[in-house]
Amino acid sequence: MTLITKFILNYLKRNLIINTLSIKNNRMNGKTFVEKIFGSEKGSIVFKKPDIVLTHDNTVSIEKTFKKMGGENIYDPEQLLIVLDHNAPPTNAKLANDYQRIRDFATEQEVKRFYDVGSGICHQIMANHAKPQMVIVGSDSHTCTAGAFNAFAAGIDRTESAGLWKQGETWFRIPESIKIILNGKLPEGVFAKDLSLWIIGMIGSSGADYMSIEYHGEGVKTLSISDRMTIANLASEMGAKNAVFPADDVLFDYLGEEVEGCWADDDAVYSREIVISLSDLFPVVAAPHNVDNVKALSEVQGTKISQALVGTCTNGRLEDLRETAAVMDGKKLPAGFQMLVIPASKEIYMQAMDEGLISIFMNAGANVLATSCGPCLGTGQGIPADGINIISTANRNFKGRMGNKEANIYLASPAAVAHSALKAEISDPRGIHANDKFPYTIEQSKTLEVKRGEDRYSNAVWNYSDVDNLNTDQMFAGNLTYEVSSAEPEKIMPHLFKDFDENFTKKVQDGDIIVAGANFGCGSSREHPAVGLSYAGVKAVIVKSVNRIFYRSSVNQGLPIIVLPEVVDAYKQGDQLTIDFESGTVTVGTDIFNFAPLPTKLMAIFEAKGLVNFIAKA
Repeated sequence: MTLITKFILNYLKRNLIINTLSIKNNRMNGKTFVEKIFGSEKGSIVFKKPDIVLTHDNTVSIEKTFKKMGGENIYDPEQLLIVLDHNAPPTNAKLANDYQRIRDFATEQEVKRFYDVGSGICHQIMANHAKPQMVIVGSDSHTCTAGAFNAFAAGIDRTESAGLWKQGETWFRIPESIKIILNGKLPEGVFAKDLSLWIIGMIGSSGADYMSIEYHGEGVKTLSISDRMTIANLASEMGAKNAVFPADDVLFDYLGEEVEGCWADDDAVYSREIVISLSDLFPVVAAPHNVDNVKALSEVQGTKISQALVGTCTNGRLEDLRETAAVMDGKKLPAGFQMLVIPASKEIYMQAMDEGLISIFMNAGANVLATSCGPCLGTGQGIPADGINIISTANRNFKGRMGNKEANIYLASPAAVAHSALKAEISDPRGIHANDKFPYTIEQSKTLEVKRGEDRYSNAVWNYSDVDNLNTDQMFAGNLTYEVSSAEPEKIMPHLFKDFDENFTKKVQDGDIIVAGANFGCGSSREHPAVGLSYAGVKAVIVKSVNRIFYRSSVNQGLPIIVLPEVVDAYKQGDQLTIDFESGTVTVGTDIFNFAPLPTKLMAIFEAKGLVNFIAKA
C-alpha cells in the first residue's frame, strides 16, 4: 500500500465513513453490483487497479502534476485512454500547443489508445472499449456513461488521474445502492432523455449522492445501448457515483458476442427502491438553471427560443440524429434561428452522411459542427447571446454553462429539440398541446448569485449558508478550464468564484472559512476550484453536504471539507466562527459542534496544500 493510500484510508476511517456495524449486519444478505465488482461490502474502502483510466484535453495538466509527483514513465500505458475532444479543433494557439504536447506525450509513453481531434467525444469513444465487469475511471464527471456496458465507471479529478499514472491503483469507497425498476415501454414521443430527467426531477440533483444506481426490470430490455448510455450519463446529475445496466441480450447484440457480466443478487439490500412505469411518462424538460428543475414540457410549451443544440456525450449518437432528422426532413428553420448539430464521433458522423441525415440538417438551415464537446461547456462555437433561450440535448443547464451566464438553457430530448427549433418555441414532439403536470415536487435547487455590492464576508468567514448546489461552473467558468492549467494555481485565482461572488478574489485571505449549503461543488470533475481555494489559504469549507468528486478533489488538494449541517444552520453573518482540527470542534459564537478529529498525518497533507507537495517534501 502506498504512502498516499495509507493516509487517505486513515482519514476515511477516522471520519467514520466506514460503518462497520452496517457491514457486519449485512454480511448474510445478497450483494449489489458494486459489492460484487469490488468484492466487499458497502462502506468498505478497497484498493483496485482500474482497467481503463480516461483523460481528455486535461491530459496536459495531468502530465504536469504527474511530473510534480516525481513521475517519469507511466506505470501501465495499457490502462490509458486519451481523447482530444473538449476543444476540438483547438480555438487558439495555447490550446493547439497543449494538443501537440498531448500527442507527443502519447508517443513518448507508448499510449496505444490515443484518439486525436475529430475522432469523437471521449464517452462515445469509450463505447469501443468498455466491457462487462470492467472498472473504469476518468477525469470527467460523465465517465459514468460506460455503466451502459455493465461496467463500473466513475469520475475522478486530475490529481488522482496523475496518481494512477504513477502507481496504477486508487481507493474506492463501496457505495450504497439504489435499485430503479423499470416496467413497460416508453410511449411514442417519449425518450430515454425524458426518463433520465424524470428521475432527476423525482429525487433531486443530490438525491443519489455517492450512490450506485442499478437499473432493473422488464423495461430495461426495451432500451437500446444508446438509450442506456444517455441514462447512465445523467447519473452524475443526480449526484451518483455510477449507474449500471445488466449484461443482457441487448448488450451482447451490440458487442457482437456474449460476454460474462456481473449483476446483483436477488436478495441484495438497497438504500432505496424506485419503481417506474415507462408507459406513464410524458415529455419533460429541465428548465433554467438546474437539471432538477424538471417540468412537463406542456408547462413551458410556447416559450420562445432562439437557439438549439443536438449533440454532446448525452445525445449525439446515431439514434439521436435519426430522431432529429425525422422531424426536420424537408422543413426549414425560421429566419435568424441558430441550430447546432454535433455528431458524437467520426464514425457516427460518417454514418449520418451515408444515411443522408447531414443533408437534411444542412438543407433545413442547421450548422453541423465537427465532433467536439465545445458548445456544451462554452469552449467552442455556438456561444449564445445575452437574454436568449436555448433548448439543448446536453446534460447541464447551469448559468454560464454554454459560455454566457446571461442566456437560459432548457434540456430536452432530441425530438423535442427538433420540433422546438422548427417553431422557434418549445414544442411537444408528439405534435399536440397536452396538459401534463410533472407529478413530483422537490425543494428545487437554488442558483443563487451574490448581488453586485453585496458583502458576504465578515470575521474571516464567507457566508454562503443559504446557497445549495454551488456548482463548479460558478466557482470557475467552464470556458476557462483549458485556458488555465490546474497545475498553475496562481493563474486560477483571478477567476475563482468570479461568476458567483465578485468580491471573493479581492478579499479572500489566508485562514478564511467558507460556510455553504448542500451539494457543494456539484457539476464538473474539474479540480480548479479546489486547487484555487487551497492556494488562497482557505482553512476549511463547512457544508451541509458535498459532491462526491469535489470531496475527493479536496482531499487531494489539501482543502479540508467538513460536513456539519448543524453549523451551517446555526451560523449567521457576523458570528465569530472558529475551527479546531485537533479537537474536532467548530465554535459558532458560544455554541460548540463536534466532528471526527483529523489525523495528524492528514493535517500535514493539508498544511502542505495537498498530496503533490507533501510527497515532494517527503
